Amino acid sequence: MTDRRRFLQLGLAGTAALATGCAATTLEDRNGTAPARPGAPRGPVFLSTWDHGLEAARKGWNVLQAKGTVLDAVEQGVMLIESDLGSRSVGLGGLPDRDGRTTLDACIQTHEGLAGAVACLEDIEHPISVARAVMERTPHVMLVGEGAKQWALDNGFPEKKVDLPEVRQAWQEWLAKSAYKPVVNIENHDTIGLLGVDGTGRLAGSCTTSGLAFKIHGRVGDSPIIGGGLFVDGDVGAACATGLGELVIRIAGSHTVVELMRQGMEPGAACKEAVQRILRKNPGLTEQQVGFLALRKDGAYGAHAIYSGFNFAVRTAEDDRLLESPYERKWG
Repeated sequence: MTDRRRFLQLGLAGTAALATGCAATTLEDRNGTAPARPGAPRGPVFLSTWDHGLEAARKGWNVLQAKGTVLDAVEQGVMLIESDLGSRSVGLGGLPDRDGRTTLDACIQTHEGLAGAVACLEDIEHPISVARAVMERTPHVMLVGEGAKQWALDNGFPEKKVDLPEVRQAWQEWLAKSAYKPVVNIENHDTIGLLGVDGTGRLAGSCTTSGLAFKIHGRVGDSPIIGGGLFVDGDVGAACATGLGELVIRIAGSHTVVELMRQGMEPGAACKEAVQRILRKNPGLTEQQVGFLALRKDGAYGAHAIYSGFNFAVRTAEDDRLLESPYERKWG
């Protein structure tokens, strides 16, 4: 997998020439494509956060081409990243909380709005699959902590304990100072969200993370919160978020983006308004990142972030690439 820190250094260098007027530049302007008008679906589209989103979006595309459903696609796409023990922000390879425990959060949602989620789950490789099972096999939306783990074990999900020396060392080094501070665009809060729409306009979304590194044990961010880190409405579109979850939760971020699209905003404009709402609600906010992705049911998409450096993957019949999100403030 591409080293994300190195990629962001290159990406920031490459976008330096765009610094003037960046806050007002649209995704469509920057990438030379016109925004799609509402109408008939224009074919499958997958969007996913950060550079690990390339693998997730490609996997989702392949699942759909193999006659899987769009729900299968968004589940299996992020499962790839959950299984990557080199990821420090997703899955069992994620950095732990301040007690040295790696806890996982995930949610999934269908075109019809059915949803499942887990939070503070330990020792299960695929929290996204547990979230889907909660949705399909129970009357509930979310299971948490020990109860979630016991239910997963009872329902055939194997326990998997992972002890990575480099992760343990990072935690021990953190303990020496015990200084807690989220860092913009670094893997202590870089969720993976995956949005998909098939050729008929059916939508689904998934979101999974190991959460903030060195958080208080039991902390849950936006990633498993329906309407926070993910929201899907088959009448309109879908959105997901990445960054500091507390900021996203306070404005029901992904739900806000979808509702703005319902009111007629283009996807990128809806993401921008949600970002600006966070900034208006938090005067003086600095050095904290949030980014949104939005996908309309006709395949139009957009993104926006507080700071530069948020990138995302796009997979369509014509596209298979990373794009840099428009932003409000230049980082670095």
